[in-house]
Order: sequence, then C-alpha cells, then structure tokens
Amino acid sequence: MTASPRWPKVQKGGIVAFQPPDPLPIVVAFQYNPDEVTRSISARSASGGGRGDARRLNGPPDETLTFSVEIDAADQLEKPTENATTVASGLHPALAALEKLVYPPYSAVLANEIIALAGGAFILAENAPMAFLVWGPHRVLPVRLESLSVREEAFDQALNPIRARADLTLKVLTYRDLSVADPGYFVYLASLTQKQAMAAQDTFGARSGLQALVP
Repeated sequence: MTASPRWPKVQKGGIVAFQPPDPLPIVVAFQYNPDEVTRSISARSASGGGRGDARRLNGPPDETLTFSVEIDAADQLEKPTENATTVASGLHPALAALEKLVYPPYSAVLANEIIALAGGAFILAENAPMAFLVWGPHRVLPVRLESLSVREEAFDQALNPIRARADLTLKVLTYRDLSVADPGYFVYLASLTQKQAMAAQDTFGARSGLQALVP
C-alpha cells in the first residue's frame, strides 16, 4: 500500500548537541513536531547616548523560542521484540537526552571532584553542550536550553514513564554570545545571511504593500 500523494512526508525537527570530549552527539529528534512555536524577539538597545542615538543597537536582538514536545511510547510498546530498550526503560532514555542539554560533561564533573579532593585551586570549565535547533532547511540555529518542564502523564507496571510532554524554552545564541572558534558562531552568521536573503524575497510587503500605502 503506497502513501497518498496528498500527505507528503514531513521533516522532523529536533536538537543536535555536541559535548566534548564525548565524540558522539546528543540527538533529540522530535517524535511529533510541535503544533506551534512562540518566538520572542527583543532589541538590544544601546544604553545611554544622546539625541540621535535612539535607533542605535547593541548587536543582534535577543530571541527565545518556546514550544512543547509530545513523547509517546505506545508505538514502540506494540512491538516489544524490536524495542527492548523502551520496554525495559520506557521514556527514561528520551527524557535523559533532553535533560542532558543542561548538564555539564560527566567527565568534567568527575575530574573537578578529583581535583577538589586533591586540594587543587583550579577546576575545569563545565560548559553546557553546544546545541543546534534544526527546524527545517531554513532554520538551523545555535541555542541554549533555558528551561525544561516535563510532565509525565502515563506509566508502565515498573513505573517507567510511557507518555510525556516537555515544555522547552531555547535562547538563540548570536555572534555576540559566541567566540569565533565556536562552530555556532558561523552557524548563526549563516542563519543571519539567509534571513537577509529571505527578506529580500518578500514580495508581499515589497510590492502589494507598497502599492497599498502609496495613494
């Protein structure tokens, strides 16, 4: 049975994060794409200044994205032989991958504890993973997980969560937030370049809108 051409395959959104020294990325592919995404954009106005400085900006705007992700293990539990991990642990692995986005590397935590016990005065930097929101080909952004709220809604006999809802707030990291050596620096610049190109293609505002404004 072939899929109907009326229902094209929809790309999955997700978050890909890198946390050195771990060579494997953290991949959080959304099982179901969020129905809506709320974007909050506020200008970084330059502080102080006198007359004529009202339009001065202190870099790109602050942008946050808020959305909810639904996770359900029902499909996996219907085929237990093919999904042994889900049968044994429910959604714990999926939720742990999300939560890992706000934790420092485990190796750095252990190393710092050893250094502290040995009386060392300096500790290693405990950085959050470098995360990228992948939301279609036109929106790949370096982000930081600002907040995560998880509501576990159903459990199996071993009390593993099998249905959950995660509310996420992501802050977009810009070239002002990242160093030139950070891969996210160039990812943001590429996104900014693409935004400029998209704005130039805005035929709705550039043509019909201008005609409506000019008598």
